[in-house]
Amino acid sequence: MSGDLKQLQQKLQLAFQNKQLLKQAFTHASYVNEHRFSQHEDNERLEFLGDAVLELTVSEHLYRIFPDRPEGELTKLRAAIVCEPSLVKFAESLEFGQYVLLGKGEELTGGRTRPALLADVFESFVGALYLDQGLEAVTTFLHRYVFTQITLDGKLQTTDYKTELQELTQHHNMGVLEYRIVEERGPAHEREFVSEVFMDGRGLGRGNGRSKKEAEQQAAAVALERLKQTEQNPS
Repeated sequence: MSGDLKQLQQKLQLAFQNKQLLKQAFTHASYVNEHRFSQHEDNERLEFLGDAVLELTVSEHLYRIFPDRPEGELTKLRAAIVCEPSLVKFAESLEFGQYVLLGKGEELTGGRTRPALLADVFESFVGALYLDQGLEAVTTFLHRYVFTQITLDGKLQTTDYKTELQELTQHHNMGVLEYRIVEERGPAHEREFVSEVFMDGRGLGRGNGRSKKEAEQQAAAVALERLKQTEQNPS
């Protein structure tokens, strides 16, 4: 049984104008095959579109945050982010599987958790969001749920930098952490935030991003690197 798409929109802080488009993004071909006389459309065309939109938005993000990286490196970084295992990870973190409309056979064989299906659904959702609200909405969505997981070296992080920093400072009784947005720049549609993390009032690291969360993650990553270097080379 698929989940409520109203609930999903609330969770993602989105409101689709074309609700049918959102439903199509979560409709698998197996469901359409079993409901041939209904008006349902499967998500395969949206998947095709979403794949291209992801390529573009991820490319732009990498181009901006890694200004010194050559084309070959950027291509490899993009491939690592838009590959099936990464898309599955994003879909699972958002619990997309529970919202998919599946045929009975696909449901019985575990289709709801099948990696290829989840990756396709993530791309379909991106395609639907693009058609419904444009590229800016897609970029905002990706900054909130995808780009914050890209590390300073371009890989997908497996842990939360802020959590890792919190655990390290608590374990060693180092002090109290505080994050501050110290600067906001750029026009509204291309806002960039600069965050600094402090420990007992002392600046530890600074990071920037298109969202406050992303900026804080980058600041925490810088602080972690600094603390680890201090541990390795105590003065």
